[in-house]
Order: sequence, then structure tokens, then C-alpha cells
Amino acid sequence: MLAPAPKKKRIPFKYKLVKAVDVAGLNFLAPVVRLCFGEDPKKQLTEIFQFIVIPVFAIIAAIVLWYGISEKVVTKSGKLPNPSETLAAASSIWGFHHRENDKLSAFEMTGAARDKRRVEVEKQLEALTPQEEAVNQLVADEKKASAERVAIKTAPLQKKYDDLKSSSAAAKAERETSLKETASKVGDDKDARDAYIADVRAHQATLELEKDALRDLRSEIKEIKDQKDPAVVAALLKQTRIAEERQYLGKMVDQLTSANRAKKVEDVIAKLESQKEDFYAADADKMYAAATKIVKSESRIDKLKTSEYAKPSTLPFQIWRSVLCVFTGFLIGSAIAIPIGIMCGLSKTFMAAMTPIIALFKPVSPIVWLPVCLIICSAMIPDPDKHWFTQFMWDLPILGKYQINPAFLASAGTVALCSLWATMTNTALGVASVDKDHINVARVLRLGFWDRLFKIVLPSALPLVFAGLRISLGVGWMVLIAAELLSSSEGIGKFVWDQFNNGGSSSFANMVVVVFVVGAIGLILDRLMVVLQRLVSFDGGPTAI
Repeated sequence: MLAPAPKKKRIPFKYKLVKAVDVAGLNFLAPVVRLCFGEDPKKQLTEIFQFIVIPVFAIIAAIVLWYGISEKVVTKSGKLPNPSETLAAASSIWGFHHRENDKLSAFEMTGAARDKRRVEVEKQLEALTPQEEAVNQLVADEKKASAERVAIKTAPLQKKYDDLKSSSAAAKAERETSLKETASKVGDDKDARDAYIADVRAHQATLELEKDALRDLRSEIKEIKDQKDPAVVAALLKQTRIAEERQYLGKMVDQLTSANRAKKVEDVIAKLESQKEDFYAADADKMYAAATKIVKSESRIDKLKTSEYAKPSTLPFQIWRSVLCVFTGFLIGSAIAIPIGIMCGLSKTFMAAMTPIIALFKPVSPIVWLPVCLIICSAMIPDPDKHWFTQFMWDLPILGKYQINPAFLASAGTVALCSLWATMTNTALGVASVDKDHINVARVLRLGFWDRLFKIVLPSALPLVFAGLRISLGVGWMVLIAAELLSSSEGIGKFVWDQFNNGGSSSFANMVVVVFVVGAIGLILDRLMVVLQRLVSFDGGPTAI
């Protein structure tokens, strides 16, 4: 009788959680998990303080420092936005995205749903009127109060300025009169004339000192007047928000009435029916003109049925387009780098042949690669509106809305050319570092080349390959933003460039928001590659930090 198979030892849930945290690259949470299960509380609390509490305090200190620096950094586009203003800018960007989605939805609405939504929007517009009146009055009151406060602050300085200006004018006139009287008494004596020049020089120096003193007082008064009153700023912000809400609701009414796609089609259909009646009642002389109107109306109906809302590119859309572009370039680069890296790792001769090429092209800046890629892509697709490839891409269900064009392909190509080197070198190192005992076992088993490659070489090299891929993706993400900015390809880079050209204080805040958006996405991409790298890493194998 056969003995029963031994039961498989169950892994405690605690260790499963710790392993999951490790694979996700969130090792700082491991002490929290262990503490929850009561494992060595003193040690876990020490690690929590070291890896969680201290970083939190560092973040708080950075925010406090940011508040302090923001008040001192003043540019022609306004002062550096502080954390609160940056958060408000992020909320505004997100609100704009949602409003544009609402307009798109309103443009596509039909029938009873459209009428119901129109009534709701009109009620919101009516309710906005008293709020608008109240905030306008608030702005007027705050400006008046601010002007009074400024007048109180500047009154002593203004009096000092007026007194100094009056006394300086009187002193100037007195000195000039004295100098003119002295001139009539100097005569031809050389020493006396030299002394007279010294007196005139002293007079001019005194004039300059008095002018400087007046200029300083004017600057001090101007600085006080130019200071933004927090109460006025807050009131103006409320006024701006209500104005934006009114503009948004007004556009919503338009999209639900005159600009609505279904409404336009209904109006043209009604017009077409009238034109048909005129056509059937027309005599021979007017028949051609009446028929032409019918054909044009029918053509307009077909165009209106397929028309799209001209939605501007919001930041969330541009984020997704940038992510799509970086992964396109990353995959192209990986498809080139991994096979070449494998061949370099397997053959020293091939490695020797590739070394000068890698050394030559690896240092090339993306600023150099981008125009080259733009020229090549523009030559391959001279007219995107008629080229078969772009038409095919635009007709795809999901990718179509991102409008793949030569600028997109050039940006992706630049990402590929700048990011493939880390993957290539790490793949070559991983393949070359495969344990020789494994290779010898494969020879004993008489495994063919492809079996050795896919069953021994690549599995052993995967951790280093993914380490290279992680570096390449990070490099590609940094390169992409610059490529989009310079090529005017839709994406985060173009959003930054547009905000820079706007030059306003709100644009400055929007650019600071993008700094955090780019950093957050880069962190997510890096963590994604860490997870993949650790999933393919074996015990004792190289892994990510």
C-alpha cells in the first residue's frame, strides 16, 4: 500500500503580505505589516520611524521651504506659485477637463435627455446671477478698503516725498543763484575759476543725491501700491471662478441648442422638406436651382451626422498620449536592443563589432536625434490626411482619437534611439554572465541552440534584462517631454510649451503642476518595471532597489 503524499506546507499569510510588498517595490511598508502581526515591535517601530516618519517630516519641511521661497521668487510671469496655488491650479486643470467632457456629452445628446439637460443648465445660470452680483460687490468693497489701507500706509512717505521735493527745489534755486553771483566776481584768476568748478561739481553731486533720495521714496511708495492685497486676491479669485462657471454654462446651453449635432440635423431636415416642396412646385426655369439646394442639404445632413465636437486637448488626454508615445518608442527600442544584446553576450566577435557603434551613438543628445527623426517621418508621410498608414491608425477604435502623425512617430523614434542603449548593454551583460555550469549541462543534454537560448540563457539573464528595461523606460520618459516640446506633438511637452507662451501667473502655476505630474508618472512607470523585474528575479539574483 502506497504511503499518502505529504501535505504541502502552508505559507503564513504574514509572509505572503511581506513578499507582495517586496515584489511591489514598497519595502518601507514591510515593518508596518510585521508590526500588525506582533513581530518584534521595537525593531519594527524603529524601522517605521526611519523609513516612514522621517521621510514624511522631510516632505513637510520641503513644503514649508517651498512656501518661504515662493514669496521671494518674483518673475515677469508673477511670483513662484506656492503649494496652495499649485493645488488650486491642478484643480482648475481637472475642472477644465470635466467641463470639456460635459460639452462633448451635450453636443451628442438627443431628444428628451437633451431637453432635460438644457432646463437644468438654464436653472443653474439663473441661480448664478445673485452670486455674481454678490461677488462683484465684494470685489468693489475689497478694492475700496484696500485703497484706503494703501493710502494710510503711503501717506507718511508721500508727505516726506513732497517735503523733500519742495526743499530740494528751493535749495537748488538758492545754490544756483549763489553760483551765478559768484561767477560775476571770479574774474580771470585761474585758481578762483578752479574753485568755482569745484563748487559747481559739489552742486551737481548734491542734485544727484537729492534725486536718488526722491527716487527711493517713489520706489517705496510704488512697492506698497503694487503689493497684492490677500483679501482682494481672494475676492477676484471668486469672481473669476463665477465668470468661468457662467462661460461654461453658456457654452453648455449652446451645445444643447443651436450647436447641438442632433438639433442641427433636425433643422436641416426641416429645411430639406421645405426645399422639396419648393422643388415639386417649381417650373422648369427654377427646377435646377431647387434641386441643387436639395442635394446640398442632403450632403450637409451626412456631414453633420458624422461631425465631431472640437474638443481642445486637455491635460489628461495629453498625459495618455505621452504615455502611449513613450511606450511606442520604448517597445521599438527594446525590439532592437534585446536581440543585439543577446548576440553581443553570446559572441565576443559580435560584441567587438558593435562596441564602436555603441560608443559613437550612445552619447548623442535627443535634441540631435529629434530633427533627424522629424525629417525622416515627414518624408515617409508627407501628407498625413491622405497617407494610408495614418488613415489606418486614425480609424482604429481606441488609438484613433490620439491622431498618430509624423510628429508622434518622430518623438517615439527619438525615445527609442535614446533609450535602447541601457537595455542593450544590460542584456549583453546578463547573457555573458550566465553560469558556465548551466551551459555545460545543456551541452551534455545535447540541447540545440534555440533550446539553450530559451531554456537556459534568457531565463538566467532576465533579471539584468529587466534592469536595463527599467533604466531605458526612465530615460525614454525624460527624453519624450523634451521631444514633444520641440516637435509640437500633442502631449505633456506641448502643454508645457503652450503654458510658457501664455506667460501668465496661472500658466506658471500650471507648469509647476506638470512638474509633479511628470514626476508621478515617471515614478509609476519605474514601479511597474520594478514589479516586472522582481517577478522574473530568482533567489539570489540581481534585483531592483
